[in-house]
Amino acid sequence: MAPTRFHLGWFTNFTPDEWNKPFANGGEPWDGQFFIDFAQAMERACFDYIMLEDTLMISDAYGHSTEAYLKHAIMGPKHDPAPLAALLGANTRNMGVVATMSTMSYPPFMLARLCSTLDHICKGRFGWNIVTSGENLAARNFGMDELPPRQARYDMADEFVALCKQLWNSWEPDAVVLNRETNTYADHTKVKPINFKGTYFQCRGPLNTAPSPQGEPVYVQAGGSPRGRQFAAETADSIIAPASGIEWCKAYRDDVRARAAAAGRNPDDIKILFLVAPILGETEAEAKAKFERIHTAPDYLEKVLASISSITDIDFSKFDLDAELPKLTTNGEQGSLDAFAQWGSGKTLRELCIEQVSRGLDGLVGTPDQVADRMGEIADAIGGDGFLITRPFTTIISRQYINEICEGLVPALQRRGRVRTEYKGSTLREVLREF
Repeated sequence: MAPTRFHLGWFTNFTPDEWNKPFANGGEPWDGQFFIDFAQAMERACFDYIMLEDTLMISDAYGHSTEAYLKHAIMGPKHDPAPLAALLGANTRNMGVVATMSTMSYPPFMLARLCSTLDHICKGRFGWNIVTSGENLAARNFGMDELPPRQARYDMADEFVALCKQLWNSWEPDAVVLNRETNTYADHTKVKPINFKGTYFQCRGPLNTAPSPQGEPVYVQAGGSPRGRQFAAETADSIIAPASGIEWCKAYRDDVRARAAAAGRNPDDIKILFLVAPILGETEAEAKAKFERIHTAPDYLEKVLASISSITDIDFSKFDLDAELPKLTTNGEQGSLDAFAQWGSGKTLRELCIEQVSRGLDGLVGTPDQVADRMGEIADAIGGDGFLITRPFTTIISRQYINEICEGLVPALQRRGRVRTEYKGSTLREVLREF
């Protein structure tokens, strides 16, 4: 029997590249060339997509100071992913490009227009990572005192997406006729206002961009809380999820698929990719030595705690490293908090931080062959659908790590028949639904 194949994405952001390690690139990748090289290496390895994460503030959640964030380049500086998505789309041919854009920070018309434009530039390979934003500091950058409650944010996002879909469909697919005999570019009878009036948004329409190759972008979402999972199950083509052990991942996938089926969707149309950070070496001992170097570095714990503080709006500097965390809730990213904390596991905060090096699934430290075997075992146990590769926790992306994954791990997976060796679909949605 042929092994079950799975999908691969890469999770990154428009932040500094590695600048202060023996294998460094400079730390100023702002013209985008580093990311073009990055994306082209991923495309040679036949990744489904590169996902450009984003946030809209410089945090001070950890210790009520921006010091840790700016000193370690955590969450800042961070540049806008949309122009980078255009650059990457124009410099690749087959791989999808996904950009994060918040429903809090764009009027729906502007976001729909931007996504349509990017899908044209990417020739049908663009995806929108839908976020509602989870940080009060971000809300204050957009004129609010604080974020609305999570339920309200998702209610607004539901309406926001519904409005965008109507805008993308305000042009019939064949509205652009280019009729030279009648000198007609577009048939006005096939472009109509939508006159949308909802609880939160209203918009006349129609959109003023031509229909894009996919019609609508691929929808990517990270739903962790029950309400977030419901939103993702009803909307997403691909879901990015934290990893917190095989049992947790399987339960998460089963839950989302059940919600999708209940909403009338085919669960197989949703590809759930679990976030992992393999650590590779030519020998197992070498990989384990890398793992040790990462989590024993003097600034490792501060970086982890500052990062989790930022995405949850909880100050983790106030907790005892050698005690269990008390049960916590947040108006930020509850799913990420739950995956990090592993409630009821009996693990101390220090132990939880160390587990973050490879992002929550064990056995991903070793040679490319060892890690490829383990990823296959994990995928079989969970049931699919794939993995979202990212850098080991607290490190900054380098060409060295990119090459280890794209030229070491992926060929090992390809030899096992686990991942694709060529692209068959022409759009990102087709690539995701190939298997």
